[in-house]
Amino acid sequence: MSLAGVTPWGISANIYRTCLSRTAILRLPRSPLAMGKSKSTSPLILPRARNFSLTNTSRNTATTHPGKPPSPLGTLANTFARISQPLKTGAKPQPFFPDISSPTVGYWLLGSAGLVFGIVVLGGLTRLTESGLSITEWKPITGTLPPLSLEDWESDFSKYRNTPEYRILKPNMSLDEYKFIYYMEWTHRLLGRMIGLSFVLPAAYFVARGRVTRRMALRLGGISGLIALEGGIGWWMVKSGLKDDLFQQPGAHPRVSQYRLTAHLGGAFAVYATMLWNGLSVLRENRLVLPDPKAAINEYNTLSNPVLRPFRRLVGVISVLVFATAMSGGLVAGLDAGLIYNEFPKMGNGYIPPLTELMDPFYARHPDHSDLWWRNMLENPTTVQFDHRCLAISTFSFITAVFAYSRLNPGIARALTKNGKRGITGVMHLAILQVLLGVGTLVYMVPTHLAATHQAGSLALLTGAIVLASRVWLPRAAVGAARRRLEVAGERKV
Repeated sequence: MSLAGVTPWGISANIYRTCLSRTAILRLPRSPLAMGKSKSTSPLILPRARNFSLTNTSRNTATTHPGKPPSPLGTLANTFARISQPLKTGAKPQPFFPDISSPTVGYWLLGSAGLVFGIVVLGGLTRLTESGLSITEWKPITGTLPPLSLEDWESDFSKYRNTPEYRILKPNMSLDEYKFIYYMEWTHRLLGRMIGLSFVLPAAYFVARGRVTRRMALRLGGISGLIALEGGIGWWMVKSGLKDDLFQQPGAHPRVSQYRLTAHLGGAFAVYATMLWNGLSVLRENRLVLPDPKAAINEYNTLSNPVLRPFRRLVGVISVLVFATAMSGGLVAGLDAGLIYNEFPKMGNGYIPPLTELMDPFYARHPDHSDLWWRNMLENPTTVQFDHRCLAISTFSFITAVFAYSRLNPGIARALTKNGKRGITGVMHLAILQVLLGVGTLVYMVPTHLAATHQAGSLALLTGAIVLASRVWLPRAAVGAARRRLEVAGERKV
């Protein structure tokens, strides 16, 4: 058979006439050559590759005749089908950000929160051993290495000897004693650098690889900014203890500003809380959405019971009270207020110190005493300790009341999930332990091991409150992802 005078478009026309009767069709743009011959804009119609056959049966030619090679027309149809698959009408481009973050991100966030927990405890030990002012310079890069020679040690020690802390409190300190407090502060700063690098670099990787949602990417950027800010606050705090003008008054004790210490502690608590909350949220979304999207909707419907709405608010109040009590503890630590009135529940001869001691005019700086109230609240060690006691007792009483409410109220008891009941029980146990640690720290005049454990206990109690909140809060993000997946599954079935 001669192929002279047969054009490629003629072959395509034969294919078109042969396959026109097939029911499963695929639409492709019309050939430019055909567009030139006809004014019609109707697309070229070809059969789907999986249904294509040159016979009247539904079986493929190669299956019907195993000994024969596949038909050239079948090969051409399969090629057309593969090329046109991404061009189907209504196909949407794959978004860069997924609808839920990878579970690896959740575990990484919890691990980062664990590192922050560790640095908070180490920071408390650094303060209790009076090591925080041993390094008088802030060198983010070169300060990673400690002194490596005797000359370097002597140089750093000579800088420390010029500080008020050395001149007033430690004039007889030896080089070996200085090395101990230096390594305490150096370890604290080194762990801070490790936390920054171990968070920022993986966060950039997860965002670049599309492993997190758009909202989570923004949150990771915010946490990275908080970590950088926390490092700056730490050095700002240390600088307050290196100035001579803070200790001009008789009897002044060289220490960092209690305001800056509390700000540094609050920043660490904020970084920890955001890491923990987001890590738990990611794992919760994966637990609810991936196995069965309907599970997320069912849990949302269970937790959206109107009876649980006031309970969620009470859990939020618990978190705020725990945070506020911890911050008042930062003021106590900054003023060494735990070293006075070392008995409980009384303070001296009564449960409340004398009013003249609580509102001492000595702490007012304005001639008209307009700042008497708030300066005593924040700078008078007696008043600061009394405030901390009141906040601690109030927080413990409130947690006890919420625990009883969750057990004795029939509606709450029925509507609260098993995980929610375990969560409030855990918070109750942590609150009891924290009260015992606080009383022991006070009565035994702030021993290092008890004081450090008490500070860790405050962060553990905040952890319990956050875990409880993650169990009773409505999983709105998980529900949104579940509904989108169910919609896609429904479209595919149609």
